[in-house]
Parts: sequence; structure tokens; C-alpha cells
Amino acid sequence: MSRQDIVKKLKFNQDGLIPTIVQDAKSNEVLMLGYMNEESFLKTLETKKVHFFSRSRKKLWLKGETSGHFQLLKEVLLDCDNDTLLCRVEQLKGACHQGYRSCFYRKLESSSGDFKVFKKKIFEPKKIYSK
Repeated sequence: MSRQDIVKKLKFNQDGLIPTIVQDAKSNEVLMLGYMNEESFLKTLETKKVHFFSRSRKKLWLKGETSGHFQLLKEVLLDCDNDTLLCRVEQLKGACHQGYRSCFYRKLESSSGDFKVFKKKIFEPKKIYSK
């Protein structure tokens, strides 16, 4: 089956995007959520490195292009409605631009109603993103 045939199975939204959850293939930790368009999906399949479409910058981007914290694709799963992808990856260092392994590093504390950091930072963002 060609890559174009695979793309035809996906239901992109009105903006031509499909939500993509990224999960660590070994630990099953959810690392982040991004959006792919057809081009970023095909680039991901081709290179085995996860690419996204930036909604704010309106352009394709390779996860890790600035930080070196690439996501090496292990497998792609599709949900039952064909409108959400799950990319299982080997994450090199951290997925979160705030310095954490996962973008989900805060947890709701029911007593206070606040979201509290419960994960440990693994890198200092200013050292990577201020270049």
C-alpha cells in the first residue's frame, strides 16, 4: 500500500490537521499532543522522526530540530474514528519545551484546585532555546 493510500484513511479536520498524541513506546508515558497535516505525516513516515504542523507559525517542524530531543518513530496507531493518531516513539531527552520529559508535568490538586508540578525538570530550556 502506498503512503498516499494510507493518508486517504485519515480524517483531517477543516484546517487539514489531525491531532497526534505522542507516547513513549517503552514506558507508555504520554509525552505531548501536536497536530499533523498530510505533509508532516508523510515526512514522519519517510524519516522515522516525528514532524508536526505548527498552527501558530503555519509551517512544518521536526520535533527536536532546535533541541536535539528527537522523537524516533516506533509505530503509528489510529483511533476508531480515523481522526486521531497515536505515535509511539523513542524520546531523546525531553519532549516539553519547558524542560520536562513530558508536557504533562502538572497535576490537579483537588484540595486547592491548583495544578502543581509533580515531575522533575530534566533540562534547562534557556540553555537550548535562547541560541
